[in-house]
Amino acid sequence: MTADKITPLVLREMKKRGEKIVALTAYDFHASALLNDGGVDLILVGDSLGMVLLGYPSTLPVTMEEMLHHTRAVARGNSRALLVGDMPFMAAGVRVEETVRNAGRFVKEAGAHAVKIEGGEESAPEIRAVVRAGVPVLGHIGLTPQDILVLGGYRVQGRGDDAARRVEADARAVEEAGAFAIVLECLPAELAARVTASVGIPTIGIGAGPSCDGQILVLNDILGLSPGRAARFVKVYADLGKGMREAVSQYAAEVRTGRYPDAGHSYR
Repeated sequence: MTADKITPLVLREMKKRGEKIVALTAYDFHASALLNDGGVDLILVGDSLGMVLLGYPSTLPVTMEEMLHHTRAVARGNSRALLVGDMPFMAAGVRVEETVRNAGRFVKEAGAHAVKIEGGEESAPEIRAVVRAGVPVLGHIGLTPQDILVLGGYRVQGRGDDAARRVEADARAVEEAGAFAIVLECLPAELAARVTASVGIPTIGIGAGPSCDGQILVLNDILGLSPGRAARFVKVYADLGKGMREAVSQYAAEVRTGRYPDAGHSYR
């Protein structure tokens, strides 16, 4: 595990040395501090917070103000990791000037070190402009949740020769535009391995197999706190949701029967 503060350059050096990059999402101060204590290299304040924390049906309703609010909280708990703010739907890709302005807000107002922009070849002009303005960019290709209405659902991308070639072209375009790394989401493992070998910047997989230079998952997913059935690529490391439900049920029972608070939990 790298002990020093993580920067885009550190991640590139890790790829060269064959060291895996550990990334997770975080949405608040306490989670950020815990992730730093656990040695996470990159923290993404993902627009997934819309579904995980705010109860939205997708990431599409998430606003810039909501993203900035949560990024500020995460920044206050962050001491070592590279902190990336996720550009929400319509914050990028409409006008280059607006994309640059929104990216700058993540750095100036929220304390992020970089931003994530979804899309491949079509997003290259925005990535290039944001990097030129001095804000590092984490790319994101494959399944891009902000395109879910166009894609018709959450499904594996890059299957078939033509689709695979488009993914590979997207990876090249994102690298050439100046991104410091690329998230590869929901791709066949063999395709993700080819992309990882073909680009000089790190790849960070989510549902893209073991050959990526790093991995990222949603914190609430690995802690068993997300409702519904987890995606195939999610591994639950602790079922905290079950423990929370049991704790709440026990608390409710003790309040109703008068067992809480007892003398040991009251002031004299």
